[in-house]
Amino acid sequence: MVQKKPLILTALDVFAVLLLLAATGMVFFYAPLEAVMGAVQKVFYFHVAAGWVGMIGFLLALFAGVAYLKTKDMKWDIVGVAGVEIGMVFMLINIITGSIWARPIWNTWWTWDPRLTTATIMELVYAAYLMLRQGIEEPEKRARFGAVYAIIGFISVPLTFLSIRIFRTIHPVVIGGGDPGAEGSFSMTPKMMQTFMFSLAVFSVLAVDLIWHRIRLGKLSEKVEQMKLRLEQ
Repeated sequence: MVQKKPLILTALDVFAVLLLLAATGMVFFYAPLEAVMGAVQKVFYFHVAAGWVGMIGFLLALFAGVAYLKTKDMKWDIVGVAGVEIGMVFMLINIITGSIWARPIWNTWWTWDPRLTTATIMELVYAAYLMLRQGIEEPEKRARFGAVYAIIGFISVPLTFLSIRIFRTIHPVVIGGGDPGAEGSFSMTPKMMQTFMFSLAVFSVLAVDLIWHRIRLGKLSEKVEQMKLRLEQ
């Protein structure tokens, strides 16, 4: 029997949508226009927030992978898949919004800068994770291979995060030190910082909401798979 959607999840859905609307309002009407870059700088608020949530999703998959290898409990496999899938969605948003920002600032949609390159590699690493799972039919074997891959694949996450701090790059670092030659760097006013932090919080809430939905879907898929296995026996 399919479990009913928890009331708290429904409330979280509404809360996440309202927060996202509020964050959008702050980006366009509260945060001031950046003096040099102009309106395109406003992409930054959701660009960074999406990247943050994407990496958190991959971190969740790492923890879930370790937990599965220790407990052999399939619920952790479901959590790991949810983390990877939601993480990939937000990282794709991060890459796309970054390209939108880069076109007027760098005069190109794409350049093989260390940050862009490592972010793309990271996305492909987790795309390969999903492809690996599709090629394994046995649930326990699939979960085991997926857990190991999620742990090893996480190496790409800190590499991507640190790339603009350890390599010479034109990608700006807004918080913390970065390459002085970065094109597009800017200092945040108090209103910009408030909008930035609020966007991070909003995207974090949105990610929790989506991951919860994906876990529920994963549990349903597991039940269907178990029913198929019983029918085949």
